[in-house]
Amino acid sequence: MSETIVRIAARGDGVTASGRHVPFAVPGDVLLADGTVQPGAGHQVPPCRHFPQCGGCQLQHLTDAAYADYCASRVTGALAQHGLGAEIRPAHLSPPNSRRRATLRALKAGGRVLIGFNEAGSNRIVDMLECHVLHPRLLALLQPLRTFLATALPSKRTAEIQLTLADQGPDVMLKGIEVVGLEAVEALSQFSETNRLARLSIDEGFGPEPRYEPQPVTITLGGTAVPMPIGSFLQATEDGEAALVAAAREATAGSARIADLFAGLGTFALSLEGQLTAAEASRDAVLALKLAAARSGRQVTAEHRDLYRRPYDAKELTAFDSVVLDPPRAGAQEQVRELAASPVVRIAYVSCNPATFARDAEILVGGGYKLDWVKPVGQFRWSTHVELAASFSR
Repeated sequence: MSETIVRIAARGDGVTASGRHVPFAVPGDVLLADGTVQPGAGHQVPPCRHFPQCGGCQLQHLTDAAYADYCASRVTGALAQHGLGAEIRPAHLSPPNSRRRATLRALKAGGRVLIGFNEAGSNRIVDMLECHVLHPRLLALLQPLRTFLATALPSKRTAEIQLTLADQGPDVMLKGIEVVGLEAVEALSQFSETNRLARLSIDEGFGPEPRYEPQPVTITLGGTAVPMPIGSFLQATEDGEAALVAAAREATAGSARIADLFAGLGTFALSLEGQLTAAEASRDAVLALKLAAARSGRQVTAEHRDLYRRPYDAKELTAFDSVVLDPPRAGAQEQVRELAASPVVRIAYVSCNPATFARDAEILVGGGYKLDWVKPVGQFRWSTHVELAASFSR
């Protein structure tokens, strides 16, 4: 008996109405009696030769329309588990080859250097010969990195490669290699100069240290160049960042005093109008934001504060008309409890985890807020990782 695929589970399998999980199936596909899948309108030919072995993408077999529906369904499903509903706006999808940060692995074996993401469900590296998510500037570094690591990486050793696209070009951090001796140092400099790196840092087990940085590295946020410490968090794509910022602007429109909590380098604080107070646990990020705000003349006050250990309490929150929240995947449960007891009128909640967002949303709604709308954002194209921006008001 055949069954139709009706949804995609959180890990990417298609699911029938009876609950059968079918790998690489899409809503609208039909699971035939012999176990084969008859593709529907939402199914496409994956564009990359490495799919599905490469763990970087799980959903390349979805058309854009089907992937947008998946992103929306993740949000709807998470909210439903907490008895909540809201207007779910059409999902924003970042285009192919727009990822400006990624962490890859490298292995030297058999005289070759392999570089790529891990194979799905494995520690085996899929040697990346093409990629449809990485920005071209980062993708172009892979072959030069193979050549450089052929001498810098000991045989049968793995290394971690962190790639970020800064204002000045690629920012590269290598972990697990050693650069010893004049010849190795000269090779490092030659590699950095030839490939026009913004910075090259090495972590030999004691934290990353810059070995090449011809000029201070920055990232432009809200039109302001912000000093970028090594390993700084950025939204995965510039396109996705713009969608999230636009949503936060809408949610806080008309507010004179705004708190940006879990502010990072100031993605939102430097992009919103009004008097901003930005709180962030990373000392390096706070110092960078303070410097950028001072240079640009923006009305931003940055505070070094761990919001998990010391959230703004309801009394402190009376100083603000609106709050922007952009917490890590764990959400912001303690801070949200204080917000639920506060008089803050509007909240823009940016989340990278629909499950913890829905948990926190239930607390806010219980405290008298209305969940106005949610905008899903697919920055990690073709992955099961869904982000969102939401508006709450009272």
